[in-house]
Amino acid sequence: MLNLAAGFIAIICAAGGNLVSASWIILVAMILDFLDGFAARLLKAYSALGKELDSLSDVVSFGVAPALIMYMMLYGLEPVIFPGLSAYRDILVTIIIFIPVLMPVCAALRLAKFNLDPSQATSFSGLPTPAGALAVISVVIAGHYSEYSLIESFVSSPMALGIYTIVISLLMVSNIPMLSLKIKGLAIKGNEGRYLLAGLVLLSLIIFGISAALLIIPLYIVASFVSRLF
Repeated sequence: MLNLAAGFIAIICAAGGNLVSASWIILVAMILDFLDGFAARLLKAYSALGKELDSLSDVVSFGVAPALIMYMMLYGLEPVIFPGLSAYRDILVTIIIFIPVLMPVCAALRLAKFNLDPSQATSFSGLPTPAGALAVISVVIAGHYSEYSLIESFVSSPMALGIYTIVISLLMVSNIPMLSLKIKGLAIKGNEGRYLLAGLVLLSLIIFGISAALLIIPLYIVASFVSRLF
């Protein structure tokens, strides 16, 4: 429920144009979501109500909130969208601005499939919704705090952001096996992929600083594939 409350606050911030604060609040929602699941596994406190409430909260915090952030980013770039195609500009602007609608739709579909699929208890099929949200807020955070020209170019490109949103959304409803971050113990065996991901992210942060936020999801995908080798 705290996850849900944080998601709602993030929506308010995003609607007001404060995308950086909205992104940090979504990160707080992720931490609360992780702690909720960790506490449930630690205390063996499972319930059908908790399962449904968790998914309903995730739709808001990791579906609607990041989609609104991406919409606001694209809306802010509206003056530079397809400047040379004036005859079709209004249509193209409308299409690219409403691309983020895919994100909450795919997030809801992914969560519904998750609730009905018992095989996803130890591994995920498709990109988890928190990871999809992280992919969005990493763009905002890296773009705000980083001085790399490549990141600035990416954040200021409507085409790049539109394609990025489509890819993230489709990954959520894909059947690609993804690493589960549910921790049941600290032993290396069985957690190879998780330790690999933690090491890669830490190394990236040391080398690139806050700009490494953009690398977290690609590294997660790499760790997911590598973990299947163990």
